[in-house]
Parts: sequence; C-alpha cells; structure tokens
Amino acid sequence: MTNSNVLVLGGTGRTGGRIVRRLRDRGIQARVASRRGREPFRWEDRATWDVALRGASAAYLCYSPDLAFPGVAEMIGEFAGRARNLGVDRMVLLSGRGEAGARASEKAVQETAAQWTVIRSSWFAQNFSEHFLLGPTLRGRLVLPAGDVREPFIDIDDLAEIASAALTEDGHAGTVYEVTGPRLLSMHDVAAEISAAAGRNIEYVPGTAEEFVADVARDGVRPDDARPLAELFESILDGRNASIATGVESALGRPATDFTDYARRAAASGIWNPRIESRA
Repeated sequence: MTNSNVLVLGGTGRTGGRIVRRLRDRGIQARVASRRGREPFRWEDRATWDVALRGASAAYLCYSPDLAFPGVAEMIGEFAGRARNLGVDRMVLLSGRGEAGARASEKAVQETAAQWTVIRSSWFAQNFSEHFLLGPTLRGRLVLPAGDVREPFIDIDDLAEIASAALTEDGHAGTVYEVTGPRLLSMHDVAAEISAAAGRNIEYVPGTAEEFVADVARDGVRPDDARPLAELFESILDGRNASIATGVESALGRPATDFTDYARRAAASGIWNPRIESRA
C-alpha cells in the first residue's frame, strides 16, 4: 500500500499526529482530518464525513473523548459503513481496555470493514505530559479517583507504530491488539517515576471524581468535559485492567516501552520544567 491515501481522523492529536508523521516518513500520503483543518471534520456533523473519506483507501478511526460514551458505537458503525461504500477497505480503530461501550464500537467496525484492526489500549503514559494531567503534574499534585489500583501505561509512540503498520502493511487484518506497557504501576508509582525523571517532587492524592473535576478546572478544563472522564476513571480503575497484555510484542516483535523510558524522554523535553526550558 505504499502509494495509498490514508485518512487519519484526529490527525493533529496525540495519536493521530504521530501516525501522520510516521506515514509521511514512509512516503505515504496521509490526509489529516480534524476540527481545525482546511476542510474541518466533525463526528457530530455527518456532512463533513464524505469530504474526508473520498479518495482514501485506509483510515485510522479514533473518537474523543471516549468510545464508551452513549451513542458512540452507533455513530462509529454508521461512519464505517459510509467509509466502506466510498472505497475505504482498511480501517484501524483505537479502542480502550475494559470498556463495554468500546467493545460495541469495535464490533461495529469488525462487521463492516473489509479489513479491520483494533488497537485496544491501556491508559496513555502521555496523559501526564500532553493532556489533562499535565497541569496537575506541573503543580506537583495528582488528584485522581484511582485508589491503589495499578495500570500498565502504554507509550503512545508504541501505539502509533502499530497503527501505522496496520494501515499500510499486510499481516494485521482481523486482529485485536491489546496493548499495554511492560509492567503495572499504581499512581503512587507514577508520581515516584515522574519525580525521579523531573528532579522535583510529585505526589499522588487519591480523590473523588468531584475533586478531580475541581482540580483540572484550574487548567481551564470545563466541568462538562471533565466529569464524564472522572466517571469513566472510577468505572474502569477498579482493577479490571491490572494485567499485562502482549499486543506490542505481537505487532512489532519487540517489547513495549517502559514508563521509566517515557518519563525520561518527557523530562528531557522540558515539559515538566517549563520555566527552566524557557531560560535555555
């Protein structure tokens, strides 16, 4: 598929942006679909779907904030059907571990696409450096409704490498890759790892959903956006995902990236010490 036209939904986001860069490095034409593009793509606006899909032969599907939200599976199924009718034969879906709603979205794609791959992901390590947990990390205090549950955080770079391969190479169709990092960490462990990498103290404070919402509101996150995430965290951070999966090894033939390596890279970028970085 070296001359294929690959559509990347959320192509300016955390996973999509990485996939676009990898595809273009391979000389593959990657089409970016996002809310802020020249021809904006919006899930809720079906009039934007055909513009994004026409001419594509493969597509990366991701939905924000989460596939598990009510009504999303039906919309994913409708989009996959539209894509198939317009000649998109290969679809790669980003999904989440331990979420019944996400499984419904997976099924919708599996029943529609000629060739499908599902990447069923654990929590992103990059949530602490590129998303809603960056602000709390910079403040040195992580407030989450996670208790002492352990999670095998995945490095998004691993995920993007798998997605890029599934979009362009043979051997991945009809496969569900459940991807995790190589070890389980509690939020206390995460705080210790980031503290060691950043060279300053980060603490984890077990909190309620409402305390999380109030904390991220300090960074401008609206309560209407934060509350569903908090409720989702409470529902899945109950130990159901406290196990290691081998999707990275199966897809790439190498071990998954460890959280320590991610934390060291993030710290070296200066993201956790912005004042120091700005004086450099």
